[in-house]
Amino acid sequence: MFSNFYVQQRIKKMELMREEGLNPYSNKTTRTITNCDFLSKYHHLKTESVNCATDSTQETPAQNKEMESIVGRVRFIRLMGKACFIKIQDESGILQAYVSKNDIGEDFSLIKKILEVGDIINVKGYAFVTKTGELSIHALEFQILTKSIVPLPEKFHGLSDIELRYRQRYVDLIVNEQVKETFKLRSQIVSCIRQFFEQKGFLEVETPMLHPIPGGANARPFITHHNALDVERYLRIAPELYLKRLIVGGFEAVFELNRNFRNEGIDHSHNPEFSMIEFYWAYKTYEDLITLTQELFTFLLNKLNLPHILKHNDQDIDFSQWCIISYQDALIQIGGLEKNIIEDKNKLFTFLKDKHLKIDETMSYGKLLGEAFDEFVEHKLINPTFITQYPIEISPLARRNDENPNIADRFELFIGGKEIANGFSELNDPIDQLERFKEQVKAKDAGDEEAQYMDEDYVWALAHGMPPTAGEGIGIDRLVMLLTHTKTIKDIIFFPALKPTKTNFDIILSKDTLSNAQTSKEN
Repeated sequence: MFSNFYVQQRIKKMELMREEGLNPYSNKTTRTITNCDFLSKYHHLKTESVNCATDSTQETPAQNKEMESIVGRVRFIRLMGKACFIKIQDESGILQAYVSKNDIGEDFSLIKKILEVGDIINVKGYAFVTKTGELSIHALEFQILTKSIVPLPEKFHGLSDIELRYRQRYVDLIVNEQVKETFKLRSQIVSCIRQFFEQKGFLEVETPMLHPIPGGANARPFITHHNALDVERYLRIAPELYLKRLIVGGFEAVFELNRNFRNEGIDHSHNPEFSMIEFYWAYKTYEDLITLTQELFTFLLNKLNLPHILKHNDQDIDFSQWCIISYQDALIQIGGLEKNIIEDKNKLFTFLKDKHLKIDETMSYGKLLGEAFDEFVEHKLINPTFITQYPIEISPLARRNDENPNIADRFELFIGGKEIANGFSELNDPIDQLERFKEQVKAKDAGDEEAQYMDEDYVWALAHGMPPTAGEGIGIDRLVMLLTHTKTIKDIIFFPALKPTKTNFDIILSKDTLSNAQTSKEN
């Protein structure tokens, strides 16, 4: 944290503005053009300028005197006697302003006495080209809109303290332009996903965030209390069961892109609150979703002008090489496990125990297979890979395979060694669903905190008849990480979850600090 001295100096300047009759937090401004549009609109002046050797106020005969008004944050100030150059940054980019005492009169004293890097200003003037050939705005009017009382990091390239970047994302966005570009790309990705599903005829819907029963995924929920109803509620871990209620109600293609909450660990690919899209398609199967998912990725890469071979974590991911392989074959061919081991629960348990995996005797056969997959297969799935035929025991909401009741009509998509999507043909047999919920309750009673709860209303909804349906969920954050070449989820979430830390903001911005600044100024 910056010392009180620097804050006090800036507060003194803020108070000086008030004494001069100026509002350090004015809202009276009119912008006619962004910095980027200014540079584009007047770009022709650069080709018309002549004799550009050094910075000078001597202007070429071809000057366009159309008045413009720009706003933004001061990133750099260079004083030169009775003139100065200021770099001004708005969301679109950086533009240079030339300010002279001859043009703005006594207002120029504000620059010398008060203006600092970090302040937000309004400049009105016209376009011209400096002698070094830089297109700039020649200021005729100047105003400080917002006085910044905490200095920005000195180096233009931004913060070096990673933890501080996440805690003070607002500063990170100011000083690290690439960070801002990453979040802009995230927004474009989300917009393109919505566009894709709308073009396919899907209806975007909204379902509850507060659930009476957590469901739709195997995860530990956040618990809260509704005072008016005097009941416990759970932040949703997934919207799945509500979306399928809509399919029962007659909607045939729906999607929801929103937040989920899971009260679990934090690492480079997990955050307690995260974004997902879930979509459900009546009269389709999981195989149709595999095709749809490939189409989605092709659409995104083309729409965002991204190459079909992406670099991620120093590995090439080729989106022209899609693979489909069964769960068992992946364990054998990719994980290197022997068939006789994965087909026998006792042998598998002994094998995993010898490999020092955290397992116990209460785990089901399917759960043990899942542990083996996570340890020996997942991280090796670099190119887009659909893993199919999941064990039914770890697929409580998926439809049983007609030919083999021990597996589910389910897939998961892995890219870059991480799960990106999970989809399946939905279980629509209410009797089967009730029995599977009962098995989940037994697992929860035995200590499995991630096992699902019984949802009788959902079973009752299925009893009214849900058409054959396929559904899928895609993790937006991991998808954005993949498409932006990002190694940690914290870099693509504006305000990621962090351990609490003490701050001295209260000391820096206290009345005592303000009083000390006033006393220092009077002395």
